[in-house]
Amino acid sequence: MESKLLQVVADFPAAKPNHVLPTFSPVLVQKAPLSSCEVCVIVPVRNEAQTLVHTLNALLHQFDLERQRLDTKRYEVIVLLNNCSDNSADIARSFAKQHQELELHLVEMTLPPEQAYIGRVRQILMDEAYRRLSIIGRKRGVIASTDGDSQVSPTWIAANLYEISCGADAIGGRIITSSDGRRKLDPYAKACFLREVGYRYLIAELESYLDPEPFDPFPRHYQHYGASLAVTAEMYALAGGLPAVRTPEDVAFYHALVRENARFRHSPLVRVTTSARQTGRTNNGLANQLNEWTKMGRQNQVFLVESFQAIETRLRVRHQLRKIWKGVLNGYQVTSNQVAPISDTLGIDTQWLLQELTQPNTFGHLFEQVEQRMSDEGVWDARFMYVDIQEAIIDLRRCVKKLRPHATANAPNAAYCQ
Repeated sequence: MESKLLQVVADFPAAKPNHVLPTFSPVLVQKAPLSSCEVCVIVPVRNEAQTLVHTLNALLHQFDLERQRLDTKRYEVIVLLNNCSDNSADIARSFAKQHQELELHLVEMTLPPEQAYIGRVRQILMDEAYRRLSIIGRKRGVIASTDGDSQVSPTWIAANLYEISCGADAIGGRIITSSDGRRKLDPYAKACFLREVGYRYLIAELESYLDPEPFDPFPRHYQHYGASLAVTAEMYALAGGLPAVRTPEDVAFYHALVRENARFRHSPLVRVTTSARQTGRTNNGLANQLNEWTKMGRQNQVFLVESFQAIETRLRVRHQLRKIWKGVLNGYQVTSNQVAPISDTLGIDTQWLLQELTQPNTFGHLFEQVEQRMSDEGVWDARFMYVDIQEAIIDLRRCVKKLRPHATANAPNAAYCQ
């Protein structure tokens, strides 16, 4: 059995040097995966006694896109109960005993303080999911992440599989906060939350018009977070696995996928409901942001965001740069005169950008380097000041309303909103 496992793993894509798969993390589940398993769902849990049954029930009651009951042999669930001080483990064991038809694997672990954070826990789980899918040779098998305070929709697994079948390498699901949780929010925090959702949705729509991705067409959303994040085993390894960062590990992973030119889909079909609690598990999560908005309201502070002018300019220039990059891939010799308008707009050195275009970069990696350079130079930030989010939303709405009637599926719109 050991030699067979090593052969199967050898046939899988090699991981990046900074992340060794699948031995980077401990083996969690000794029981072999079913050969019929297509999806390995991972759930990090720490003191989720109030919500865990709802989380597990949602994963038990899954349906296909025609609303027929999904065969539970097509997926498995791994719950890692780490450093729990409540009765989450008892609840999970009771659920597993009552619902033995679900391939549910429970793992209890007490991590040392330096590892007891969500980034490491999710990394351990996703590494294990990769290992198990590799055992049965499923390169396009799906590692699907959610959280212990979240309830996936009845077609969550099927919708993820559908997007994979359409060619996606990874999927971010639409994450909705519970209505009960929103009702309990401070009025200013609730207003800020709803405005940010609208603001980011409008940016996502504008992006689909000005610099569209073929595998991520509109309608789409803007989220790529751990409560609903799926990736093929093959792409997980190519991206180097989940980055070893404390938080936000999900955003860091998204950027790793972009660097590999992964076909990432922000799917409106994949949906999850999560809590709007104000006592969080990390310093960068939603709970922390809600608390910050509450403080801002008490201090009469304005919620400032990137302006519409900055967003539109960046998207249009990014599309121009993407076209030049594709030309370079096809052997086109780019000149300083062609690059200068882009570098001048972005506030970066023309010769540096010209040199970067000659490197064997993916476009995702190239633009990440560009954005870092923009930050270092500081010209962009000085040119585009932050504005009240309500002002930005008005400008974004005006622009997307103008672009919608003329948008095509495969090309950016030539019209300007100014």
